[in-house]
Amino acid sequence: MGQGLWRIARNQQLQQQGYSGQGYLTRERGRRIPANNVSNTSHRKQAQGGIDIYHLLKTRKSKEQEGFINLEMLPPELSFTILSYLNATDLCLASCVWQDLANDELLWQGLCKSTWGHCSIYNKNPPLGFSFRKLYMQLDEGSLTFNANPDEGVNYFMSKGILDDSPKEIAKFIFCTRTLNWKKLRIYLDERRDVLDDLVTLHNFRNQFLPNALREFFRHIHAPEERGEYLETLITKFSHRFCACNPDLMRELGLSPDAVYVLCYSLILLSIDLTSPHVKNKMSKREFIRNTRRAAQNISEDFVGHLYDNIYLIGHVAA
Repeated sequence: MGQGLWRIARNQQLQQQGYSGQGYLTRERGRRIPANNVSNTSHRKQAQGGIDIYHLLKTRKSKEQEGFINLEMLPPELSFTILSYLNATDLCLASCVWQDLANDELLWQGLCKSTWGHCSIYNKNPPLGFSFRKLYMQLDEGSLTFNANPDEGVNYFMSKGILDDSPKEIAKFIFCTRTLNWKKLRIYLDERRDVLDDLVTLHNFRNQFLPNALREFFRHIHAPEERGEYLETLITKFSHRFCACNPDLMRELGLSPDAVYVLCYSLILLSIDLTSPHVKNKMSKREFIRNTRRAAQNISEDFVGHLYDNIYLIGHVAA
């Protein structure tokens, strides 16, 4: 395409510089070619090398005339479906063009609930002048405040009527939200054990393999970086919740919450042993079975072996 444009420009330059008053163009060898022949030759060259350029420019011009499709000309259901794929920033920009469409409450309600799955205000009669767009801005502001100071963040949500002052409501909000900083969240839950208790009960570990259930638990409630009282509290709460979700399995395997506690600690230590680059001599499957059955004697060897295989193949339970 670049060569074609160059040839067109060059032909035009030669025509402007080489035409005489009699309509002839002088060549190097003294040959005289009629101007109409030159025009026909130039036209053929353009037809051969410039046909694609012509269509390209024509198409581009037509697109510039048409512009971007006007969503207001589409059925409302289709327009809302298109706008529902936008995030909050892009939706605000779209409201500059399609104000009525982009400010629709259903769109902003979907953005709120997809980011913050549970808020107390969702289940209440909205106050006068309530707007999901305004609520989105408040939720975003509250999340940023929480990530700087958890207590101030929770107080902000309560002051705006977004959350009720209840451990259960706060736990549901944390469980259904992914915008909170996990380090700040870990500090907050360590201080608010009442919220932690309700948060643990929201997990359903029914029919889950123990290492997989432990991974899911630590995805919501992040484990501390060091061993201590808080880690022991988390494992204890998890053990009781896992047994409560799988009573038939516990009876079949003969496991108690204390036995599950021992298994969880063993899985965490095994995860560190197998995944840490600082550990040169990795624990073998036989060693893990022997050590685990020594701590929990009623556990079958096959079950402990399956635990080892899971960690070996999938990885850390508290990463």
